Amino acid sequence: MALALSKHPNRGTVGLDLDGAYLAAVQATPDGVTRAASMDLAPGVISDGEVTDVTALTESLRDFFKSEGLPKRVRLGIANQQIVVRHLEIPKIDDEKERAAAVQFQAAEAIAMPLEEVVLDHEVVGETVNPEGATRLRVVVVAARESMIQRIVEAVRGAGLKPEGIDLNAFALVRTLAAPSDSNETARVFCHLGGVTNLAVAVGTTCLFTRPLSTQWDAEHDNIAGALAEEIRLSIDFYMAQPEARWVGEIVLSGPGSRRPGLAEELSGLIEVPVTVAEPLGRLYAGKLPSDEDPYRHTVAAGLALGAAA
Repeated sequence: MALALSKHPNRGTVGLDLDGAYLAAVQATPDGVTRAASMDLAPGVISDGEVTDVTALTESLRDFFKSEGLPKRVRLGIANQQIVVRHLEIPKIDDEKERAAAVQFQAAEAIAMPLEEVVLDHEVVGETVNPEGATRLRVVVVAARESMIQRIVEAVRGAGLKPEGIDLNAFALVRTLAAPSDSNETARVFCHLGGVTNLAVAVGTTCLFTRPLSTQWDAEHDNIAGALAEEIRLSIDFYMAQPEARWVGEIVLSGPGSRRPGLAEELSGLIEVPVTVAEPLGRLYAGKLPSDEDPYRHTVAAGLALGAAA
């Protein structure tokens, strides 16, 4: 699921992660990464996942893409407080337009933002049968505030780039790290520690819940594991209150902060759920990743690139 901006072919498209601490761009196929580059971003250009200085981001993107010789077509990712993800149940409707209308009608009550101010998309993630025997669709709905998206698109287009779609970083994260063969018996929590600390809950390859966390993994104080554990616990509790939620069997860390010494072990002890550190590119072949690139910067960008290639 993505918030479409263009219907141009995806050949030559890069996944672009506007992390906040850095920019990361990846080209990939389902087999592996074919190209990757990153660049540090000045503080204050992007704060808490939102663009705060459009001009500075435009200049940084222009310099980055020129110096790396990257293609101009990009697929963007977002993760911030201006995004809402909700679960809905609607009657089974085969007609796409009628189904979209039904989703929008229910979303007006489920999402605490005026629908005329958001970009809305949805994906059917399953079916259920109610006690009366009627089949209903389980739907994940994403709403993103349009003004926030416009600032990103303005900066990207100002740099001469062509945005082809906007995805949630959480969906890209799951796309990189999960696999269809993953067990559907339990859910997994993916916690990405980058410029934004971003959490996603997925069953198999389907992301069912996401939210940014306030804990800064690179802070100086000593209670980072405790603060992060509390936010993860609260997120799991919220997810578990959803209809047909699965028990969480594992927490997976990714991003540059996932290598913080002892963090995974501390979290596992505090939450009493196994915590692992993901291979940064999941099952993708990383042989073409430049030796001077940190692969932990490219997890989200790789997932965005895979979405563009789909």
